[in-house]
Amino acid sequence: MKVFDLILSRRTIRQFKPEPVPRSILKKIVDAARLAPSAANRQPLEFLVVDDKEVVGRIFPCLKWAGYIVPEGNPRPGREPTSYIITLINSKVRKSGFEWDAGAAIENMILSALEKGIGSCWLASVDREKVRDIVGLPEDYTIDSILALGYPDESPVVEELVDSVEYWKDEHGRLHVPKRKLDSILHYNKF
Repeated sequence: MKVFDLILSRRTIRQFKPEPVPRSILKKIVDAARLAPSAANRQPLEFLVVDDKEVVGRIFPCLKWAGYIVPEGNPRPGREPTSYIITLINSKVRKSGFEWDAGAAIENMILSALEKGIGSCWLASVDREKVRDIVGLPEDYTIDSILALGYPDESPVVEELVDSVEYWKDEHGRLHVPKRKLDSILHYNKF
């Protein structure tokens, strides 16, 4: 699939099949993150792949999902992610100004995962101290965010934003995500 087609089809996934993602695919996803642009090429990001079922299960309660539709938006039992990639900031390399690096790297991971048929949910609402303890993270590392991964077991759809940015589920349980129209955000040469 071409990159723009991947972008058009990308949706946040919160319901996953119980099939694990092969480690070889997880490694390629991280490699895509490694190659993302980095401010001043400082490369402060590192990545922790979590694919052990027991550790994945311990991290799950440290995450908050789909704030507008809790608890309906949470992964249901048996439909949780099968792996995570934790984006880390190495403070010995950079203490601030890493946010752009993280955004670029995570989008590379999201699109690389989707190309392989893997769904993802980018989570910033994380109990970082609990996750730090679970994975034994050294003090000179900060958790930026966590990318939940697995084979999708839902098909969210895009809706034209009318009154609210809040996403919702219909009577069939399908997630609808409002997005602004291109004409409402695009400007040329002057505002």
